[in-house]
Order: sequence, then structure tokens, then C-alpha cells
Amino acid sequence: MVNQQRQPICGASWWWQWLPIMLLLAISQTTGATPPSNDDWWQRTVFYQIYPRSFMDSNGDGVGDLRGITSRLEHLKDAGIGATWLSPIFRSPMVDFGYDIADYTAIQPEYGTMEDFEALLAEAKRLGIKIILDFVPNHTSDQCEWFRRSVAREHPYTDYYVWQDGRVDPNGNGTARLPPNNWQSVFYGSAWTLHPDRGQYYLHQFTAQQPDLNFRNPAVVDEMREVLRFWLRKGVAGFRIDAVNHLFEADGFPDEPETGTDRDPLSYGFTHHIYTKDLLEDYDMVYQWRALLDDWSREHGGDARIIMTEAYANITFTMKYYHAEEDDGDQPDGQPRAAAGSHMPFNFLLITDLNRDSSAQDFVYTIQKWLTYMPRVGATANWVLGNHDQPRVGTRYGAERIDAIHTLLLTLPGIAVTYYGEEIGMVDNPDAISSGGGDSVTGASDAFIVFSRDPERTPFQWDGTANAGFSSGPTTWLPVHPNYRELNLAAQRLAERSHYKTYQALVALRAHETFRKGSIQLVPYSSNVVVYVRELAEADTFVVVINLVAGERTVDLVAVFPKLSAELTVASSGSASNYRVGDIVQADKLIVGGYDGLVLRSVPLMSRAQRNLDGERHPTATSVWSAVKDAAVIASIIIALGSSYYGLRAPWQSVASGLAEGSLKK
Repeated sequence: MVNQQRQPICGASWWWQWLPIMLLLAISQTTGATPPSNDDWWQRTVFYQIYPRSFMDSNGDGVGDLRGITSRLEHLKDAGIGATWLSPIFRSPMVDFGYDIADYTAIQPEYGTMEDFEALLAEAKRLGIKIILDFVPNHTSDQCEWFRRSVAREHPYTDYYVWQDGRVDPNGNGTARLPPNNWQSVFYGSAWTLHPDRGQYYLHQFTAQQPDLNFRNPAVVDEMREVLRFWLRKGVAGFRIDAVNHLFEADGFPDEPETGTDRDPLSYGFTHHIYTKDLLEDYDMVYQWRALLDDWSREHGGDARIIMTEAYANITFTMKYYHAEEDDGDQPDGQPRAAAGSHMPFNFLLITDLNRDSSAQDFVYTIQKWLTYMPRVGATANWVLGNHDQPRVGTRYGAERIDAIHTLLLTLPGIAVTYYGEEIGMVDNPDAISSGGGDSVTGASDAFIVFSRDPERTPFQWDGTANAGFSSGPTTWLPVHPNYRELNLAAQRLAERSHYKTYQALVALRAHETFRKGSIQLVPYSSNVVVYVRELAEADTFVVVINLVAGERTVDLVAVFPKLSAELTVASSGSASNYRVGDIVQADKLIVGGYDGLVLRSVPLMSRAQRNLDGERHPTATSVWSAVKDAAVIASIIIALGSSYYGLRAPWQSVASGLAEGSLKK
């Protein structure tokens, strides 16, 4: 009986001797951990879309070019951008400004030469910026040599495109023909055009000058593979694939069912596009291209080459681009093997589902929608805020919300994509519509006024000089927005606070491991305020607060996220915010200004102790007290556990209890 009592005392003595070391181990943060396998370069960078015609003109002809892009790559580096994708730079008649390609392996002359492109690649490599090319496989230009030979029925090009005889006109003389079916072009009108030389209709899901390639022909598939390899040999980091869900059409070319909501048979909304979009073969082609890029990376080394896919489709269809399950009996574990697909199936929900009238509930629902549908394994979220086909952020959401929306974009989990000029808050220029030099696809009709994409494609506003510093020539291909004298990059770089400096700071902040790897919990605090917390074990916790309206709002963050510390530090704020970086705010009574977007830092308990013990050579009294409090709490837990197991004496418990109680009352 005596021996049984001595054993716990001996055990308690052992615990007490090792307690200081155990406390340090408990308080310290894990450092030097191996990054997870999903921490590749493309998953932790910001992508930036450049519209080449509008970025920078190097020769004064009013049109942006490759040398101009090269001369301005330092700006991307300064902004923290890690990769840029270029809208098409290939030889083209420019009916759809490069999306009608005549030669996939030649540079459009007004943009420069192949040597200019190679120089751009070299400069980008020096700056650590990846170059992504826009790949347009669904269709070519009608000026493409392939199409000319297909019209002439030259082997092997005869079936490179989708040709059909058409239907007999019941009201004709027996020789007149009608389009093969009721399919419409995205840009209005029949998707079929009769070619007089060949005597057949060809399919074009976009303009008549953009005939669709026939991906059911293996020779076409091989041609596209060679195009990818050509540019991989040049050194590009990947491809953004345009209109990928239009690649295949149903065999037999049946009529599509009518929607019943649009009575114009020539309108794209007249039918449900179940035979011309989102076919299973579309996904399989993406999987094949992904396999090609993965094989290339394995064979040639270096960083992963990536695929980004554009498909305006419902979310279920969009998710299929990530990967598909394939049965594979050779798998050692007997489980189906996932066929890898697009690294980034573009997420357009911030464009299509939200606007200036959206509530906080709408924002949370839309963000959660993507995160809910996204595969749990082998997928990374992405957020696209704008592109060359959509009105700019300041136009869609309101110029007063630009910083708040960028705060959202750059603090969500996954990849951020920025359209050129958004970092300085450029807005649409409605005067560009009447310039006569722009969007030839929609023409000059009333529809052009409504649907023209020119307003969001105007030249980048570099400074307050003539043509906003974009061109030294007398005119520009589209007019510069008249606000360029006040709204330009040079002025924003000099200002103490600006859209650009807010954007730049947010890009730098999102490199923090919590934003790269942490979880997210979103809450609509009210109809006007969105709040969410980004957390990662043993790392700083961040809270994002976005006020969507003009008036101030008081927010009790502790009521929503009880684990937050009482005081938070401002890590980022909008350019018109009342707060500055480094300000201390109270978590339970935070006053958020109108249209403000705040990022607040809450340092975890154990991280604070670690920093105070190891990171300060001359800790202040407050720092010392904080470390003592943290140590006291942990000590009380260890001693309490020890006493319950070993029967430690009451005096030890009372000392630890007193320390813990004092820390809680502080």
C-alpha cells in the first residue's frame, strides 16, 4: 500500500522536472513543414489577363503589341502577379479580334514577330512571370488554309470542318436548300452558312467567318495536339482554352428543343442547346489535352504546364472539367482512377450571379455554391472577376465598391484572376461603342449598343499624358476613357492610398499561408455585411468584413466567431477607409465604414506566446504578461491532468489555479 502511494509521487516529480520543456513544446509553432502536394505554383499565384490590343503600344500605330507588353511586365511584377494569359496573338483577319485564327503558329503582324514573342518570354522568365496563351480550338477563321482546302475537298482536309447538304425547301422547286436544322449562332442567326463553291452548309456556332472544326475527325485532333506542342517548345506555361464546351455536336444533327421563352427563331435563346454544347466528348478532349501537358512536364522537367478552360455552363457541367472517374482494373487498390482535366475550369459566378444590387446573402450563397459543388479531392477553387467579354468591376458593382470587391477576390480560397486595368479601378467607356474601330462581331445595330464589348476593352491608363501613356500616336484603336487624367497607374503609385495600393497590398497578403491553405467560414452578418474567417492550425487567423452599402455598420464579430481575440489588427483596408494598416479594433464592436472592405488579423494564443518568447529581443511588459498568461493556462491544464491521474497535492493545484484565474480576469 505504501509502495502504491509512492509511485504517483515519483511520477509527479518526473512530470514537474520536464514541465518547462513540455510548455515550450506546447507553446511553439511548427516551422519548416513540408508544403502539401496541392501547393503548386498555379495554385498560389494571381493570374492577370492581358488584352494585347489595349495594354501597351510600342510603335505609335494606336494598337497594343508584344513589345509593348514586354516593356510593361515590370508593372505585373510590382503588383505581385505571377502569371499572365494573353488573348489571342495569332495571325487573324481580326473579325473577332483574334478569336478567328488563320494560322495557329504565326504571330499577328500588327502585334509583332515571333522574335518579339520570344523576347517577351525571356523577359517574363527573368521576372518570374509565367506566360499562358489563349487557345481557340473550336473554330478557325474562314481565311485559314485548312478551310480553303476543305472547301475544295482536298485530302486530308475534306472533313476538317462540319459540312452538311441541308434540307430540301418544301416551298421551292426541289433544288433549293434550307439549313440542316434549327441551330443558332451565339451571335444571332442560323449556325449554318451555305458555301457556294462546295455546295454545302458549314457549321459556325459563332460568326460566319468562324467555321467550326470537326473534332470527330482524328486528323483534326492530331493537328490541335501539334499546335499545343509547338508553343510548349517555345516555353509557354500553359493554355486558356476558349469556348471549350462547343467542341462537339451530336451525331445526326437533330433539331434542338425550343425554350418557349424566346419566339425569335434566329435568337440563341430560341432553343435549348443540348446537341451543340456540353457533350461528354468535350470533357474527354480536355482530359486528353491535360494528359499531353502532364506528359510534356514529366519529359521536359520544370514547373507544371496548365490548362484553364472557358465554358459558360451550369455548375454541374462545369465541375466535370476538373476530372472524371475512370474504371481501371489495373489500379493496385481496385479503386477507379481519376482522369485529370482542367487545372482551372473558370468560375464566372462573381460575374454572372452577382451585381451592385446583390445582398450579403447572395454573396455568401454564390461563393458557397462553387465550394459546395467543387470536388473535395484534386481540385482548386478559382475566382474570375472580369474579362474581355464582360463589363468591368466598377461598372457592374459600382465604382465605390471596387476595393471591397477586390478584398473579396483576393482573400477567398484558391486562385484569383484579374482582368487588365482592374487593379487601378478602370471602368467601362461607353463612348468606345461609337468609335467605329471596335467590335465588328455585333455590328452597328441596336444590339451592338447593348452587347458591344468595346467599353471594357479600352486602352490601359498608365499616366496622365496624351492617350494615357498607352500610345505615342495621334489616335488609339479604341478611345481612352476620359477619366484617365485622374484615374491612372502613375497617380495611384504616388498617392498615399489608392485602388492600386490596396490591390497590391491584398496580393501580398494572400501569400500568407492561412490564405493559401486555410479553411473558410462565411456568414451574411446582415443583408448588407459579409463576414468570413480564414483559419489554419498554428497560424494567424484572419477575418474579412465587407460592407456593401454606403452607411456605417457596427459588427459584433465575437458573436459570429467566438474564438476570435478581443482585439484585432487591421491587415488591409480600402483606399477610402477610416482605418489604416496596423490599427487595433475591438472585435465585439467594430464600426465598418460605407463600402469598406477590411481584413483583420487575430493571432492565435499559442502563436502569440511563441512570438513573445522567441521573436522579441526586448519584450515589453505587455508581451511578457501575455506569455506568462499563455504559459499559465497551459501549465494549469497539464498539472490538472497530472493531478487527476497521479493524485498530486492540493498546493500545486492552487498555485496553477490562481495563475489561470488571474489570466482570465485580466
